[in-house]
Amino acid sequence: MLSRALPRRSEARRMLIGTLLSAIGRGLTLPFLFIYLTDVRGLSDTRAGLVIGWYGVVTLALSPIGGTLIDRFGARRILLTGLVIEAVGTGSLALVDSSASAFGVMTLVAMGSSVIWPGQNTILASLTDVDERQRVFGLNFALLNLGIGLGGLTSGAIVDTARAVTFQTIYVLDAISYLMPALILLTLPHVGHRLAAATGGDRASAGGYLTVLRDRPFRRLVIFGLVLTTCGYAQIEVGFTAYAVRVAEVTPRVVAWALAGNTVMIVLSQLLVLRRMEGRSRTGGLAVVGAVFALAWLVLGAGGVVGPSNALVAALCVVACSAIFGFGETLLSPVMPALTNALATDALRGRYNAMSSMIFGISGVIGPVTAGPLLGAANGRIWVVAVVSGCLVASLIALSLRRLLTPAQDGRAPATPPAAEPAAAKA
Repeated sequence: MLSRALPRRSEARRMLIGTLLSAIGRGLTLPFLFIYLTDVRGLSDTRAGLVIGWYGVVTLALSPIGGTLIDRFGARRILLTGLVIEAVGTGSLALVDSSASAFGVMTLVAMGSSVIWPGQNTILASLTDVDERQRVFGLNFALLNLGIGLGGLTSGAIVDTARAVTFQTIYVLDAISYLMPALILLTLPHVGHRLAAATGGDRASAGGYLTVLRDRPFRRLVIFGLVLTTCGYAQIEVGFTAYAVRVAEVTPRVVAWALAGNTVMIVLSQLLVLRRMEGRSRTGGLAVVGAVFALAWLVLGAGGVVGPSNALVAALCVVACSAIFGFGETLLSPVMPALTNALATDALRGRYNAMSSMIFGISGVIGPVTAGPLLGAANGRIWVVAVVSGCLVASLIALSLRRLLTPAQDGRAPATPPAAEPAAAKA
């Protein structure tokens, strides 16, 4: 299954190696930013929260600009710039000593982050053929989670709040990891150039994001993504954790086990899911994602009902929720970017991918803000009802999208074998 999921072109395979290496560095630091800013650097909880929120706001604001720059100058130049900026910013976190420096460094990190994801997706789309693109995006997601898991396990054995140097070490290592995909890209001189340079790209890109938003199927896909991620991904950091600890009354260690179970589920099941999804409706797959996410929240809700009286069952429900959610992620991760790039034109591919990544940024603002009040009402039951209902609404939106797509866009058309030089003209 692994050999079947690997892209045909060696350049794409090397880009996937870059994803894995940078993800290991990301995993080193991902769980610890709040702890680092508060327990090591002395910022108050409120200031640390504002710093982290500022990162999300800046990333969201700059993402549209990143998409435009990718289409105008090519993903290669913009991605390389973004990776270097990200490396400098992440490494600079080791030197943060005040609120002002934290805000400045996180601004720099956000500048890099805003172009990395759409840039990588645009390059991967240019290096893969339509019939393999879905598998490659799914494999990319599995490698991302594998790397984050490995990095998290490593940093967990290193960091010590009593020794600032341990945190400085992981931030320096994270910075180095961002240079790995940059070095790989530098060894691929013909990859990531402007896709529409030879096909009237300036005329085709007239209108920019207005043209993207006039694309009715993509507009429907964006609505689906906003509803699903607001009631899904965006609830993990606040809603899931708060409900598990305060309502289901499990310990933080159980939450850590649950997140580990999520990663294990993704890594073990992604290749199998990719194989089963070939030739099947992408919109049908997205509808299943909504149903799976809804099931995960129902299981968590059950843990909240029995939690105070049975700690073991509550812990099992929390872990099961995270694992079930991870299975839904294995369905979503290959389909969403594949469908986005099936709808995109070469002249606007950067903007399409930037708009798709903005979905997570917007929901990342809405989700945490709404989770607090909902969790405080009726012992969290209203929150459970809201997120379950939202996920099911997303499933209905996904089903309504099917009639707007061609069979090829929906993944139902038979895969066509590649030409002698697959995607060479796009590279």
